[in-house]
Amino acid sequence: RGARAGILFKNGSQIEKMGKVKAIAFDKTGTLTTGKLEVAEIVPVVGEKCDRVLKLAAALESHSEHPIGKAITQAALQKNGQWQNASQVQAKTGLGIVGEVAGKTVKVGKTAFIRQEIPHLNPEFVRINKRLEKQGKTVVWVVEAEKVIGSIAVADAIRPEAGASIEKLKQLGIEQIVLLTGDNQVTANSVAESLGIEMVHAELLPEDKLTVIRQLQRKYQNVAMVGDGINDAPALAMATVGIAMGGAGNDVALETADVILMSDRLEKLSQAISLGRRANRIIKQNITFALSFIFLLLIANFTGNINMPLGVIGHEGSTVLVILSGLRLLL
Repeated sequence: RGARAGILFKNGSQIEKMGKVKAIAFDKTGTLTTGKLEVAEIVPVVGEKCDRVLKLAAALESHSEHPIGKAITQAALQKNGQWQNASQVQAKTGLGIVGEVAGKTVKVGKTAFIRQEIPHLNPEFVRINKRLEKQGKTVVWVVEAEKVIGSIAVADAIRPEAGASIEKLKQLGIEQIVLLTGDNQVTANSVAESLGIEMVHAELLPEDKLTVIRQLQRKYQNVAMVGDGINDAPALAMATVGIAMGGAGNDVALETADVILMSDRLEKLSQAISLGRRANRIIKQNITFALSFIFLLLIANFTGNINMPLGVIGHEGSTVLVILSGLRLLL
């Protein structure tokens, strides 16, 4: 039944666990959003040009597999840009990327990462980027030789079905829905507000997502995590049920997850929960029926009101009925 609906359960126990989920944590990029990032705006500092900011960022990001890096590289290619090769490139997980271009150290990353090296950022430039973040855009800063030369705002559209899917989960009685993201707090709040999600944890590293999942498990026991990227893999493994987006999902996330939404449709999540709950109900009904029938056969046996042929027919017949009852899940 799950396969027909585009939901892949890796084993039977996950169907039961899915029906017991009380809280769900969502990654943002590629899960609640389409994951098809595009450069929306380039903001150079006074004296710099947009083209140079983009090319310098692309020199590093062309070595990255992160969606933001791919968006920046694609934007530079579309402008027929040719950038200098970067060397000694190092990705800082959840923060940004560092390398050398033309003998100068270049850094591309989020505000917290840049502040580690440049504590006092230009207030006016910070305000411009805050405005972009309030619009739901993700902003990365570009630094050359310890000097900010500009920033790049990347936009990612929210999945059309995301809002309705969140509302359906609430109707199903899910007690807590949480947004987990490495993006800044302002952007995360903007996305969460538009989807009706009340709890938001932003600016998270992969290990921080693990901490949040543990906290949710202590309170709700059965917690599902929905993600698509390599940064989500630890949280997917820690959650009671890890759920990956089949189309947009990274190979590591797909390997780690217990359930895969093959069509990348978030509404399949509520179907998976409903299927799990229905499976649990039928399991309980079947166990009750089977034990009750065996109990009646035992009574009939001790009172001498049953012979061997009838006993065999009764026992095997109850097994067939249990199997047929289980097949109701196909409907």
